[in-house]
Amino acid sequence: MLAVLLVAVSLGLSNFAAAVGIGVSGVDGRTRLRIGLIFGLFEIGMPIAGLLLGRGLAARLGHAAHWIGAGLLIATGLYAVAQAVRGLAGQDQGQDEARPAGQRTGRLLVTGLALSIDNLAVGFALGAYRVNVAVAAVVIGVVSVAMSLIGLELGSRIGARAGKRGELLGGIVLVGVGIAIAAGVI
Repeated sequence: MLAVLLVAVSLGLSNFAAAVGIGVSGVDGRTRLRIGLIFGLFEIGMPIAGLLLGRGLAARLGHAAHWIGAGLLIATGLYAVAQAVRGLAGQDQGQDEARPAGQRTGRLLVTGLALSIDNLAVGFALGAYRVNVAVAAVVIGVVSVAMSLIGLELGSRIGARAGKRGELLGGIVLVGVGIAIAAGVI
């Protein structure tokens, strides 16, 4: 069980870092709930999907899953940066402030997917080590949700200090998380 908990914390680190980036742009209670649910469901579902899909897919995807997840996060972060720059330019011209990009459900789904692609491999490994998949998936999901909520709170506090540039900072953090995943740091 300790091994499953350590794997869950390891997998949750990327969610924590991404949640900090999202939280910087400002989140309310409803958004916190959506982020926790989306990240948690992906973190629970991907190991189960990995187990069900079997080792054949693992051999084909191999290390590519790692790169796909990193690429999706970088793209999401770059999109957030572009939206933030456009929003800041609009504010300078007196236009209304748009809703923070980190709160859009579609972007949250892409981010959740990108963060959990590596969990497919965890599912393959769970099958090989005869770990109870249901217990492991729940532990991974609970740890992921907890780390995501902590990251959102930390990001929110940073964002309060960053002011109007919070969304820009959040996008930069997402790009950084994607680069860190690509580099194998998290």
